[in-house]
Amino acid sequence: MNIIQVIVLAIIEGLTEFLPVSSTGHMVIASSLMGISKYEFVKLFEIVIQLGAILAVVVLYFKRFVRSIDFYVKLVIGVIPAVIFGLLLKKKIDMLLESPLVVAIAFVAGGVILLFVDDWFNKPTVDDEKQINHITALKIGFFQCLAMIPGVSRSAASIVGGMSQKLSRKAAAEFSFFLAVPTMFGATLKDLYDFYKHGNISAADLHHDVKYLLIGSVIAFIVALLAIKSFITFLEQKGFKVFGYYRILAGIIIIILYYSGNTLHTI
Repeated sequence: MNIIQVIVLAIIEGLTEFLPVSSTGHMVIASSLMGISKYEFVKLFEIVIQLGAILAVVVLYFKRFVRSIDFYVKLVIGVIPAVIFGLLLKKKIDMLLESPLVVAIAFVAGGVILLFVDDWFNKPTVDDEKQINHITALKIGFFQCLAMIPGVSRSAASIVGGMSQKLSRKAAAEFSFFLAVPTMFGATLKDLYDFYKHGNISAADLHHDVKYLLIGSVIAFIVALLAIKSFITFLEQKGFKVFGYYRILAGIIIIILYYSGNTLHTI
């Protein structure tokens, strides 16, 4: 892995983590196209830089994170489904992560849904996180579990889940960001523990490439800051259709590459 690949992957992570386009799917495809998807350090890198993206949410919405205890209660309730299903389905999820075709199909299916979601849920009654009750937080948490399928997008699943519960586009997006913090933080720590437990990467290799982890995390943090602020503004003005078209187009391109014998086939 070289510095150019580090920068590219970090930008992709920061840009796509909170957009409804699937950061995992983009990382799978990008690392495959660069021919580095099978290296253990790359897998570790993709896990670690998520922490930079998580920090961007905390920094941007710091006042929300110190507003009340009930805020954290809702986040804990919302993350429970992901914890349960994540532990039960870990091996199957890891297998799916190795399939660009699964990513492509999820891209297209999710894109079709995003074309219509603004029309389906166009009468919101909840405009702020304070109005979200515990039951609603749990329901959104179950929607978030759909993102365990690579390419679905955690952000898209939880935002659509929120809108189905009468949240406005902005409120649904912001709660999706908040819910990402415990979800991604927990998943990242679990993956890091698994790497350490199974000895997937040596201490010498990790020490040698720790600068890449730091650089990647900083880039992911900065890009995520810009992406979150821009996304909220765009979402309020334009809605989800452009993301739907993008996902469908990207999914079709991936399928074409896959069946044309491209390197995606041998990820």
